[in-house]
Amino acid sequence: MAFTYPQTRRDDTVDTYFDTPVADPYRWLEDDRSEETAAWVKTQNAVTFDYLSNIRYRDDIRARLDKSQNYERISQPFVQGGYTYFYKNDGLQNQPVLYRYKDDSDAAHVFLDPNTFNEEGTTSLDAVRFSKDNRFCAYSISEAGSDWRTIFVIDTETGEQVEAPIENAKFTDISWLGNQGFYYCGYDLPDGSELSAKTEQHKLYFHTIGRPQSSDELVFGAKEDQIHRYVSGYTTEDDRFLVITAAVATACNRLYIQDLTQDNAALITVVDHLESDNYVIDNDGDTLIIYTNYQAPNSKVVRVNAADPSIANWEDLIPEQNEALNISTGGGYLFANYMRDVFSDVVQYDKAGNKVREIAFPSKGSVSGLSGKSGEVTLYYTFQNYITPPSIFSFNVESGESHLYRRSPAPFDSDVYESKQVFYTSRDGTQVPMIISHKKGLTLDNSTPTILYGYGGFNVSLTPVFSPNIAAWLELGGVYAIPALRGGGEYGKAWHIAGTQQQKQNVFDDFIAAGEYLIEAGYTSKEKLAIRGGSNGGLLVGACLTQRPDLFKVALPAVGVLDMLRYHTFTAGEGWAYDYGTSAQSPEMFQYLLGYSPVHNVKPGVEYPATMVTTADHDDRVVPAHSYKFIAELQRHQQGENPTFIRIDVNAGHGAGMPVSMLLDQIADLYAFTLHNMGVKSL
Repeated sequence: MAFTYPQTRRDDTVDTYFDTPVADPYRWLEDDRSEETAAWVKTQNAVTFDYLSNIRYRDDIRARLDKSQNYERISQPFVQGGYTYFYKNDGLQNQPVLYRYKDDSDAAHVFLDPNTFNEEGTTSLDAVRFSKDNRFCAYSISEAGSDWRTIFVIDTETGEQVEAPIENAKFTDISWLGNQGFYYCGYDLPDGSELSAKTEQHKLYFHTIGRPQSSDELVFGAKEDQIHRYVSGYTTEDDRFLVITAAVATACNRLYIQDLTQDNAALITVVDHLESDNYVIDNDGDTLIIYTNYQAPNSKVVRVNAADPSIANWEDLIPEQNEALNISTGGGYLFANYMRDVFSDVVQYDKAGNKVREIAFPSKGSVSGLSGKSGEVTLYYTFQNYITPPSIFSFNVESGESHLYRRSPAPFDSDVYESKQVFYTSRDGTQVPMIISHKKGLTLDNSTPTILYGYGGFNVSLTPVFSPNIAAWLELGGVYAIPALRGGGEYGKAWHIAGTQQQKQNVFDDFIAAGEYLIEAGYTSKEKLAIRGGSNGGLLVGACLTQRPDLFKVALPAVGVLDMLRYHTFTAGEGWAYDYGTSAQSPEMFQYLLGYSPVHNVKPGVEYPATMVTTADHDDRVVPAHSYKFIAELQRHQQGENPTFIRIDVNAGHGAGMPVSMLLDQIADLYAFTLHNMGVKSL
């Protein structure tokens, strides 16, 4: 296909870091409000979509994705005020709809339908929280994928809005105190663009129903010692305590409580350092139950009296084990979800820390749920893996019996496919697990189109979950491989730390070694291997394609953090410094970042993989300027015939809440681009 890249203007911007000058010729692309940037976006999209339109099987892939996605998807139910609520997507609806019914004999009816919020389906529903008497429901929405939220309050019986909405909430849940009001968080609106300007001081407010937002009480964030980048506030189920967490980065937080039974009670400090992650997950009267990784890299659960809750008084309730722990509560019990080589293993405990039972599951996979109010006898959980569509089970907390509540009607024959976990050796000798999924009977002759997907950061664990889009790739005859890279949380805090700051190269080495394993084991070849990842995973792909352009045929970095010298100057980016460090931190940290920053490591005279960068014009998490700069450099220096394009969604954000139609358009384009550049002539 013939194409010509748009010309991207270069200017003479130069920054100096510790006496080292670094050119930034595409600084002008950081201005998301300029006409020149808008024109550049339009021109780049025109070239990209013209190329994609000439791939003969692109429409066929889109139709296959429709078929894979077009089935009824229903969430675990939950009970509020005599109603049972659940989310449902009929198949190709842009946003899931919240339904409810009174009892099993009633037909469910719509409670909230975000598809009616705008014609394009780009407004999504976020938190939905009910007052303690269930008279009111507060819910938040995101428009065009933005992290900024608007909160509405409605009467649960009539559906009528009861007051003006709360504006400019961000990175927030909604936590009711009785029926009088709720806690929420937000930032002051920044100077400049709301989509890219820096936001630093997160604040916790209390909103009283019936009063204007201007009179909301600032609960935390006003005093000098309360300035943090990320704050949250929530009440315990019995409304006894307000719990406040405060952090300057995406890991490690201070912890405070306030006794809400006393007027004007002072905040009590539980944890006063920023060296561990700590959350109050429940209380038993005056006893706080806390999930923590303080001096316990795999995490544990402790208890302490709220009158003197300092760390010195903590008692182990569920001691640290050899596997990383996640925790949930419901029915008056604790459910410890251990990751054993990324698979779920769940143990039920009572509030005294006594083991009640281990819970059996159909096979190896991921389990989510087992949470609810303390008085509920029946809880729900979902079981799934890469080739097993999600099934919902009911669970009796007293008898321990599980019963199938709903099996997914996904049009996918699991018996035809297999997922295999392997362990491979990374550059420094570390053993890394990877799950490889494909059709049964695959011939290992290095000929199979393969997507290697990774993340490797922020303590995020990639546990096996079913995706109809991955299922479609498997149905096309492809291999999908997902390793548990360092930087994630699959093996606890130590695994996370091993992929942060000046150990970040471990993550890239793990991913490169995964690609080498797939080739050496006969699954695929360099000519049939694609790498994919989003956000921090977009950084992963960007770094690996610049470090090992010879190893991959196709690269698909999505909404990536690609300018490592300036990421911390946008929105809440400085909060990612725990994982990355910053260019202002030290000369050593600057040089380390410069050494792998994708924008700064595109070299002339190199043939890079066929690359399609994806981003969105309303991404205020990882601003699109990262992707704009990176593709400009790739297009300037690319040698050979491999195309390098950028695909920019309009009226979309970082990914959460993206309309199904827009998501399937994007996936179809990625698959078509990938297969076309692997030399696949027909499906």
